[in-house]
Amino acid sequence: SQNFAIGEVFGFDEDLLAFLPQPILGIIVCYERLIPKSEIRDVDKGAKENYDKVSFYMHQSKVLDNACGIIACLHAIFNSPATSVEIKPDTVLGKFRERTQSVTPSERCSALENDTDFQRMHKNYASKGQSQEITSDQSAVKHHFVAYVLNSEGQLVELDGTKAGPVILCDCGGDVLRGSIKEIKGRLERGEISDSLSMMTLNYAQD
Repeated sequence: SQNFAIGEVFGFDEDLLAFLPQPILGIIVCYERLIPKSEIRDVDKGAKENYDKVSFYMHQSKVLDNACGIIACLHAIFNSPATSVEIKPDTVLGKFRERTQSVTPSERCSALENDTDFQRMHKNYASKGQSQEITSDQSAVKHHFVAYVLNSEGQLVELDGTKAGPVILCDCGGDVLRGSIKEIKGRLERGEISDSLSMMTLNYAQD
């Protein structure tokens, strides 16, 4: 939908945050991991018991190793009531949601692996970008995308397809932006991620 857009957070200072379009519907973060998965804290590993805490969650397989950005976008879009209602059923995104609405997170992963329409559209848009083509050498891939959303209970939830399930973080008072920033700052302080990161917002498009 042309009613929504992706914006960029240029810094965590309140003066910079004040320029961001409101309301913010979801957050997408790309960061560099500094610790192996084995050292991730138990509270940050996620759980399958949290599947029903959000509207949409999907796993990420080795086949989809380079698709974490797409999966983060799907997590942000499909968990925002505002954007979900505007997805047209005859679009690639709408058809994917219809096919995967009632299946498991692992089945959603398989559906994306085999969705040729989705792959074709992704390649078309990726070829128009300025980024260097993604390498197939996974040892050279250092950055990872995740999404932060608010669930129906007002909890901040991290959605990362490589984890066991959604990670319920905290009640952030309905402020997904500042809640996400607090979480990222904590990981920086603990040395879990580097400051080589970017944060993007899902918000209404500006006239």
